[in-house]
Amino acid sequence: MTDNLVSDVERTRRRSTRKVGLAAALVATLALLCCGGGVTSYFLTDLGGEDNSLLSNAFGCGETGIVDASKELPSVGPYGQNQIRNAATIVNVGSHLRVPFRGWIIAVATAMQESALTNLPHLGPDNDHDSVGLFQQRPSQGWGTPEQLQDPKYASRKFYEKLLAIQGWQRMALTDAAQKVQRSAYPDAYAKHEPLATQIVNVLTGGAGRAAGDGTTARCAAAGEIAASGWTVPVRALIVSGFRTAERPTHDGVDLGAGRNTPIRAAASGQVITARCDVDRSGRLCDRDGSPSTPGCGWYVKIRHAGNFVTMYCHMVVRPKVTVGQMVAAGEEIGLVGTSGHSSGPHLHFEVYDPGKGDKIDPAAFMRDKGAPLGSNP
Repeated sequence: MTDNLVSDVERTRRRSTRKVGLAAALVATLALLCCGGGVTSYFLTDLGGEDNSLLSNAFGCGETGIVDASKELPSVGPYGQNQIRNAATIVNVGSHLRVPFRGWIIAVATAMQESALTNLPHLGPDNDHDSVGLFQQRPSQGWGTPEQLQDPKYASRKFYEKLLAIQGWQRMALTDAAQKVQRSAYPDAYAKHEPLATQIVNVLTGGAGRAAGDGTTARCAAAGEIAASGWTVPVRALIVSGFRTAERPTHDGVDLGAGRNTPIRAAASGQVITARCDVDRSGRLCDRDGSPSTPGCGWYVKIRHAGNFVTMYCHMVVRPKVTVGQMVAAGEEIGLVGTSGHSSGPHLHFEVYDPGKGDKIDPAAFMRDKGAPLGSNP
């Protein structure tokens, strides 16, 4: 899309955004729950009555209620009712095609970048070549006729057909999967939409962003699985020390009691921004067990994810298996559990930094909302 088109889309978005109060309240409620409860969700039945039997009335991980298309939908963030209705169509087509839940988030995020969830016509001199519709697909590149591509159902189906043809798309970073479908001039632009796209899918479907599975059964991701949100647990272990407890008010993460040499996995795809020993530059003091009197994290890694969230993994037993600048996939092994640095025994100290709050946040609550709850036994 050209800069002028982006400006046009932004103006369209601002004009259509009016009702953010309901969305804020609903999202706040969603953030407190995982895999149970009774929140009514929104899901459009605009595909001629196709089967949506994978959905039920229980809020959780994609087990949703269905509302009539004529009912009012909530705004979410800057997106108004018409835009959310388009997002619902994208999700509904994905459900009908039995696309795994991760695909719904990829598709919604792609349409957010390409059109701000607006079914754009040909914009004349401001147009990006001959692109139209939610996904800015081009008739000249074989996507369909201009009339077909302005049908959100048709455009969504064409997007999913190309996505499903990409080998390994479910384990890719969202921006990589979207780029393989779209071939955009701005391949890194999709990533910034991932957190809000996940939120939109959760609001519409009662939490499908927390789900795992092949698209035929909606269930919460089990420990070790990658949820549709793109997140997974770094280790399968019980939480042995919580976030900023009364006993440890400055404890900025959670401790997961995994045994020595347990593989540590990236909680989501992203870029490694730190991989070092913070006790001494040589790493010699991190190549041995630490103690309560030893300072720092020992061998540790930081990864920056979509939305600029940062995760940190401390007390590795040896030098991390990744290097600064490396791109990692969700679930990729980045190191081994140890007890280097300020530590009294083998465990993983895990932190999450939220750029929106400008602070560390409770990893247990954050990961629960992502559909990858911490604290399970191996």
